[in-house]
Amino acid sequence: MANSAGSPDAIAVAREREKRLRSITRTAPDAIVVIDESGIIDTVNPAAERLFGYSRAELVGQNVKVLMPSPHREAHDSHLARYRETGEKRVIGIGRVVVGRRKDGTTFPARLAIGEIELEHGRLFTGFLHDITERENIQRRAGILQQELMHASRLSAMGEMASGIAHELNQPLTAVMNYTKAARRRLDRAESGAEPIADLVDKAGQQAERAAEIVKRLRRFIKKDESERRLEPVNAVVEEAAALALIGASDRDIELIFSLNDALPPVLMDRIEVQQVVLNILRNAIEAFEGTGDRKIYISTQAAGSRKVQVNIRDNGPGLAPSIADDPFRPFQTTKADGMGIGLAISRTIIDAHGGRLWAESPPGGGAVFRFSLPAGSASDG
Repeated sequence: MANSAGSPDAIAVAREREKRLRSITRTAPDAIVVIDESGIIDTVNPAAERLFGYSRAELVGQNVKVLMPSPHREAHDSHLARYRETGEKRVIGIGRVVVGRRKDGTTFPARLAIGEIELEHGRLFTGFLHDITERENIQRRAGILQQELMHASRLSAMGEMASGIAHELNQPLTAVMNYTKAARRRLDRAESGAEPIADLVDKAGQQAERAAEIVKRLRRFIKKDESERRLEPVNAVVEEAAALALIGASDRDIELIFSLNDALPPVLMDRIEVQQVVLNILRNAIEAFEGTGDRKIYISTQAAGSRKVQVNIRDNGPGLAPSIADDPFRPFQTTKADGMGIGLAISRTIIDAHGGRLWAESPPGGGAVFRFSLPAGSASDG
């Protein structure tokens, strides 16, 4: 006769499985946080203790939002309530980049995956978090990405310069052609001995025309094609860019404070280009904190006017340097020893190309504020 579920053999097997599960959880390199349906932490593993700086005793029984920065902290309970009511899975089973908050208030980017466990008396949710600031391959990819972005910025800046040069040269080259043609007409009325001069003038005119054609080809060559744009949620784009900006800055004690409007319409954008803008602004703010104490960056989104979405990035650093305060977007000006001074110029170009506006402010309380607005998309844009 088969053993029942309550037999000694079955109990021994269950205990052995539980022991194995605990061993796996305890030795797992990634942080594991288990919560109940109300968001209360049921258990954490040692990796989670190390990652967030709390002991297990400090976390068990607390709401999981203690591990989140604003505004996710305030919104998490409502997200859980919505899931209990509707059963709609917005995060479960989908990996995503999030921002975590340590006990000391500092934030960090992490890859989060959530699993759901159905129990007899309710559900548990298991979060698996991997701190991407500690991954060597992510650091290496970030370095490669940064080099590629810098190279792309140089190409874009050179494209802008070439376009300006082409415009400036086109007028004098046209004048040269007009002058040589007028000279040719006068020489036609001169004596036959002037024919060699006329031949030289003809050749000069041909070279001028050739130069004008080269300029036209150059302008066509550097003209950028339409980028690939889709309807994107601006909050998700900003959050992921912010997480990327924190890579390599984990030792600088930067605190990101979010205030994101969940009711914003999507924006028709090239996601990577807009993230490059956010990344440029945030990296500038992070580097400006060198030598300062309290380091906070406030990121917010809001509706602006008729069918516009606005992103605001404010820091409490030293503010814009006097040498660039009048126009921080002018190319090739920088306060960095190894900077090229094109990041903000390219950022403005990107936002302008999206039909938006990028500007900077120096608030009375110190620090710097960068804001950019983008036109909201519509269903027909998708």
